[in-house]
Amino acid sequence: MTAMARGAAASVLRLYEEGRLHAVLAVGGSGGTSIATRAMRGLPLGVPKLMVSSMAAGDVSPYVGAADITMMYSIVDIAGVNSVLAPVLANAADAAAGMAKGFAAHPRALLPAELAAGGRPLIAASMAGVTTAGVDAARERLTGLGYEVLVFHVSGAGGRTLESLAGQGLFAGVLDLTLSELADDLVGGILTAGPDRLSAAGRRGTPQVVSLGALDMVKFGPPDTLPGHLRGRDVQVHNPSITVVRTTAEECAELGRRVAAKLRAATGPAEVCVPLRGLSTLGAPGGPYHDPALDEALFAALRDGLSGSAVEVVEYDTHINSPAFGRAAADRLHRLITARGTPAGRA
Repeated sequence: MTAMARGAAASVLRLYEEGRLHAVLAVGGSGGTSIATRAMRGLPLGVPKLMVSSMAAGDVSPYVGAADITMMYSIVDIAGVNSVLAPVLANAADAAAGMAKGFAAHPRALLPAELAAGGRPLIAASMAGVTTAGVDAARERLTGLGYEVLVFHVSGAGGRTLESLAGQGLFAGVLDLTLSELADDLVGGILTAGPDRLSAAGRRGTPQVVSLGALDMVKFGPPDTLPGHLRGRDVQVHNPSITVVRTTAEECAELGRRVAAKLRAATGPAEVCVPLRGLSTLGAPGGPYHDPALDEALFAALRDGLSGSAVEVVEYDTHINSPAFGRAAADRLHRLITARGTPAGRA
């Protein structure tokens, strides 16, 4: 199967490079989906990719990776056309045909290198619903300074995509204000981006400004899926699909150590902006996760871990969703970028 996937990827890419491919449509179960999506992931961003799969209603992150693949659930397995599968396939064919016609008329595929070499310098930013206001303020500030900001949802897949693109040198800078995927990785939440989160920009030497957004929580699925050993903790239902659990003092301290270790290893300029009055909407004063003692366990471990390093820790007497905090973080990233002579936006 691995050899078939490699062959499919090579064939599909060759057809695209020859100008003979304007969309990819595939149908399959677990094996077929693995083969087809391997081929799709080798195509540039913007080339239409549609996968009809019996696996599409579950965790599709291994299939999608960092690619713009559209997944369609087949409802039934791929074992002959029947009254249920037929309309699904018809819809998929219509969708793929429409995308192919649009792409043929207006080709818009972009490789990461082409994006990086395009118009405005690119900034990656990380965001969750509980850090939106602060990140929005930062995004608006950076846009005004002449950058294009790509915002990645810290959904596990979002963090992995950010890391993948940062590792390819796509970004002039990274504004990593939301690190909840690290908490999920530590405690066993469902939205982990893996142990390499918060690593690629540092390895690449890309300027980065980091904050601690949403490290006051770990994300799980619906309430009835919460692991039994966590049910006595401070649990909040974020929405019908996501339940969150407050991080403990021990977990906060370990997260502070992990963030510090990753930033100490960075080969480029890095700073940390610490919002002392809360790390999420739930952690704002009056919110269910507002606990200065728990936050201080995180802050203290971070300070200790970065003591004596080149990474500056800047503390703000405000909440992470304060527009002033977002703008300040954006300004600090802009200064890091321009100080090293990296192409930047308007001064």
